Amino acid sequence: MTSPQIIDKYQNAIIQIATQSGTGSGFYLKEFDLIVTNNHVVDNATEVTIQGKVFPKSLSRVWYTDRKHDLAFLQPPPQGELAEVKLGVYEEMKDGDEVVAIGHPFGLNYTATQGVISKVDRIRDGLKYIQIDAAINPGNSGGPLVNERGEVIGVNSFIIRGGDNLGFALPVSYLRTALQLYLPNKGNAGTRCASCDYLVTLANIDSGKYCPSCGTEVKLPELPEKEAEPIGVAKTIETILKELGKDIKLARNGLNNWEVEEGSARIKIAYNPDNFFIAGDAFLCQMPSDATQIKPLYRFLLEENYRLNGLVLSCSGQNIVLSCIMYDMDMTIESGKAQFQKLFKMADEYDDRLKREFHCLDRLIE
Repeated sequence: MTSPQIIDKYQNAIIQIATQSGTGSGFYLKEFDLIVTNNHVVDNATEVTIQGKVFPKSLSRVWYTDRKHDLAFLQPPPQGELAEVKLGVYEEMKDGDEVVAIGHPFGLNYTATQGVISKVDRIRDGLKYIQIDAAINPGNSGGPLVNERGEVIGVNSFIIRGGDNLGFALPVSYLRTALQLYLPNKGNAGTRCASCDYLVTLANIDSGKYCPSCGTEVKLPELPEKEAEPIGVAKTIETILKELGKDIKLARNGLNNWEVEEGSARIKIAYNPDNFFIAGDAFLCQMPSDATQIKPLYRFLLEENYRLNGLVLSCSGQNIVLSCIMYDMDMTIESGKAQFQKLFKMADEYDDRLKREFHCLDRLIE
């Protein structure tokens, strides 16, 4: 298969995964009806948010974790026609083979990079890894490494910081073993003991926290009776979003980042503790294709900014954005709720008005 064919084939199989602490990638295996990702992507969470090209953001249960091999299996979404991809044979790979690494680096939806296998059996921590020169970045973790036939031959796992495109993928042979181990227990929480490789489940766990085979302490991906809550400014932001009727689990988009929909507008909220500011950016429609509308549109945006209090309209590339900024020490639940409520309301109104009066285009959805 050509690289464009591979990329097109995988578009509807790649999954974006987000937890309270970060984001990553995963991919769907129809044969097993599971989403595969890295264990470090789910980061001890038992429920994560997932999103793909053919289904909206939804919650997904973590069913299986494997700290030693850095693997995790998730529940697929209830809707959406996900593409079928096949597992390849690791033993057939050799140095110099061309590969494609696919994922969501830095939260950018669906990115593919090409490269070759530098060393097919690099040994690290007692395991074989496929060393590749295809660029792998934060957020690529958990995505598939694909061969020229369009088959998954590895799971993108980690990079060496400071290295020049030194990426490593767990070979598909380890993934096959993990899938076969878990499949008889599918639909039940399980974890693979990092000491003896035994599959620990609720049915066999010793004293609620020990591997029955070797006695090593393990942790099952069980749903807690009470979810851990954020602290500080993040807790204040989530309290505000809850009071505004937003599903906070679905809104989480990594550490100190949230994303919600209001009408046809998409709003991103980010807190940067280094500069003490909370930013809310509502991505509205795009610039009109009719050049005669540009000048009156700019005039309108400038006039509105003069009138607005606490909000700013701007252009970012082709996007029209409505923004607000708050200082963390000044924000209370009451003041933050009022500001976000205003942002949400005005975002939806401006989106409709800009399309109606200036023929702005619908926002492109990633």
